[in-house]
Amino acid sequence: MALIVALAALAAVLVFALVRPRGWPEAVVAVPAAGVVVAVDAVSWADATAEIRSLAPVVGFLAAILVLARLCDDEGLFRAAGAFMAHMADGSQHRLFGSVFAVAAAVTAVLSLDATVVLLTPVVLATARLLRVPPRAHAYATAHLANSASLLLPVSNLTNLLAFTAAGLTFLQFAAAMAVPWLIAIAVEFALLRWLFAADLTTTPRRPAADEPVRPPRFAVAVLALTLAGFAVTSLFGLSPGWAALAGALTLGARGLAARGTTLPRIAAALDLPFLVFVLCLGVVVEAVMRNGLETAMRQVVPAGTSLPALLGIAAVAAVLSNVVNNLPAVLVMLPLVGAAGPVAVLAVLVGVNVGPNLTYLGSLANLLWRRVLRRDVGDRADEGFTEFSRIGLCTAPAVLVAAVTGLWAGCRLLGL
Repeated sequence: MALIVALAALAAVLVFALVRPRGWPEAVVAVPAAGVVVAVDAVSWADATAEIRSLAPVVGFLAAILVLARLCDDEGLFRAAGAFMAHMADGSQHRLFGSVFAVAAAVTAVLSLDATVVLLTPVVLATARLLRVPPRAHAYATAHLANSASLLLPVSNLTNLLAFTAAGLTFLQFAAAMAVPWLIAIAVEFALLRWLFAADLTTTPRRPAADEPVRPPRFAVAVLALTLAGFAVTSLFGLSPGWAALAGALTLGARGLAARGTTLPRIAAALDLPFLVFVLCLGVVVEAVMRNGLETAMRQVVPAGTSLPALLGIAAVAAVLSNVVNNLPAVLVMLPLVGAAGPVAVLAVLVGVNVGPNLTYLGSLANLLWRRVLRRDVGDRADEGFTEFSRIGLCTAPAVLVAAVTGLWAGCRLLGL
């Protein structure tokens, strides 16, 4: 009975997150679902609070990075990115596509996939409108890179932070291990999406009457650079990278408030407190499912060891699980199962839960946010629904996953991990 209740609670939370009727936040169902699994003793109160405490540093970092990304937007960083992409097009959609890839990969790595989906995607769509070119190829580039290009740093994705803790690596060791799979994932995504959207990319961009000057906000860029360095420094002292993100957010926030470039309500909105509560409650529900049978069942299908076939199997299981229950619950399920095998197995899980979500909308919350942004800015002209998203994902995700895991295996062997 406890397992049935826990599975029903997880299904309710995920379905509500997918549909979000009337735009209600995910926490509307996640909070009572967590309460139900505790009430029926599917997970004890002590275990539920322990899970919340373990997730608290990760959620704290997420809050800081969301605010930091919004303040960078207020400083004009993403407007400058749009101007850069339009300037780089110079009459060629292939150059525009390349610049979208470069910007999306950098934003995802440094400011997390949420910044790419929520802040960069509207800029990319606006740039496509300005140049009068079909937006689909460029929109799908931001969607896929929000997932695939989030492999590089512990701060690039919420799943990375969870894996970072489990892997026992320093910030620089994590980045070194994931650099090769990150580059490979981006290269394979670029080649395949360029092939899939070849017809759309034949349209010649209109040259704007006057190019907007590319003027990146120097203060914001400097704060970002120092924040990135702070991630590495905090790791060396065993501190959460959230402290570096908080310092960056406080610095930009103080400047924005002093210059009246932002407001306290805007900063509070960027925190997205209902989403943070949702993440904590989702962790409790997943813990209940794990304790009532899922962990035992999953141990039968997750390969053991760190050989290339084993790593490919681990990543494949993680990818499939991501598209069944979403990548955040998937990583919470997978990490305890592979932790004993060492950091390489943990990083293979990460490839699966970051690349795999490109198969379906349900694969990651970023996909759902991207779809919402697309429909708000472009309507149905750029989004042909679940079938179209999955068709493109089937053409890219398996190849990217195999290539990235192979790169991970080879790179970690060279690093001695």
